[in-house]
Amino acid sequence: MFPKWFDKWNADNPTNIFGPAILIGVIGGAVFAAALVVTWGNPAQTASLQTGPRGTGMSVPEFNVVRMKADPTIEDYYTEEPYVPEGGEDLARDIYDNVQVLGDLTEDNFNRVMTAMTQWVAPEQGCTYCHGDGDLDTYGEDNLYTKVVARRMVQMTQNINESWDGHVNAEKQVGVNCYTCHRGENVPSEIWFKISPVNERVAGWSANQNRATSISQSTSLPSDALEKYLLEEETIAVHSLESREEGIPGVDGYASIQDTERTYSLMNYFSNSLGVNCVFCHNSRAFYDGVQNTPQWGTASLGILMVQEMNNEYLVPLKDSYPPERLGPIYADAPKAACKTCHKGYQQPMQGLNVIADWPELATTEAPVYE
Repeated sequence: MFPKWFDKWNADNPTNIFGPAILIGVIGGAVFAAALVVTWGNPAQTASLQTGPRGTGMSVPEFNVVRMKADPTIEDYYTEEPYVPEGGEDLARDIYDNVQVLGDLTEDNFNRVMTAMTQWVAPEQGCTYCHGDGDLDTYGEDNLYTKVVARRMVQMTQNINESWDGHVNAEKQVGVNCYTCHRGENVPSEIWFKISPVNERVAGWSANQNRATSISQSTSLPSDALEKYLLEEETIAVHSLESREEGIPGVDGYASIQDTERTYSLMNYFSNSLGVNCVFCHNSRAFYDGVQNTPQWGTASLGILMVQEMNNEYLVPLKDSYPPERLGPIYADAPKAACKTCHKGYQQPMQGLNVIADWPELATTEAPVYE
C-alpha cells in the first residue's frame, strides 16, 4: 500500500521501533496513572494523628482509607430545631396520660422528640413500635416492653449528657441521643452478652480463652474482659514490673498473668472500637507510667466509668422487661453496652457530629432550657 521508494528506503534503513514504542507506552501509562491519582485521589492514601511529643513515635497511623470516609449512617440522621416556648403553654404531662419522662415539654416539643425517636430507633414501625396498633387513647398504656425500655433509655441519655460531659464533650460539644447507638435499628449493633466460659473441654482460667469470639476480637485472648471490667468493675491492671514479688499474684495487691491477659483483651477491644492503636492513650515506651499518658487516656478512663454505670444502673436492671428473644443466647442476660456500641469503629461516634444541639430535652434531667 506504500510507494515503492518508501518500501526500498525501509529495507535499506532498518530501524528497531519496539524500544521507542515501549518507552512511549511506559511514559504514557505513568502520565495516565498520575492523572487518575490527581483527579480521583490516592487509593493507598495514609494519614496519621499525632498523640504525643514529636520524635516519640506517638501517632496513630491511619491505613484504612475507608475509615477516613464519612460514616455512612450520618446521612440518615434526623434532626429538627426546637420550638422556643412563648410561656403559658400546657405541658405534655398535663395533656397526655402517664408521661413519666419529658413531662416538662410543651406539646410541640414533646411530639417533636417523639417523632425523632421513631426516626432514630424504629423508622419502619413508627409510633406502633412503642405504643402498639391502638388509637391515641391507648398511648398512655405500658403494655409493650419497648415503651418501658425506651422510657429508661431516655433517662440514661439525659444522665450521660448531664453527668459525663468530660467524656462525651471532651473536645467539643457532641453529646449523645438515641441515634448515637441505634442508627435507625430497633436494637443497636455491637451490644454484648455474657459468653464465658467459651471452652468446654477445660476448666478454670483456660475455659475463658483460646477460642476466637467477637468479644476477644477473634483472638485467643480471654472472652470475659467486658464482663469483668465493664460490668463487675474489677481493677484493670497488668503484671508487676518487679522480678520478684512477695505474696500471691492477683491477691496481694498486684495483678496476675491472667489479669494481664484479660487487660490485653480489653485494650484490643478498645483499639478496634475506636479505630486507633495503643499510643492513642499510652506512651509506648512507658506503658507503666500514668504521667506519660496522653489526654485521651483521661477521656477513655471516664468512658470506662460511664459504661460501668450504664450497664449496672440502666441496662442490666431491665432484664425482666425484655421478652426471651431479646436476652442473651447463653445465659438469658440483658443486653449490655461498651465502647463499640456508640463508636462503631470511629474515634468519635458519628465522627464528632453534634447530636445534642437541637435536643436540649435530652441534655438534662431537669426542665430543658431553650435558647
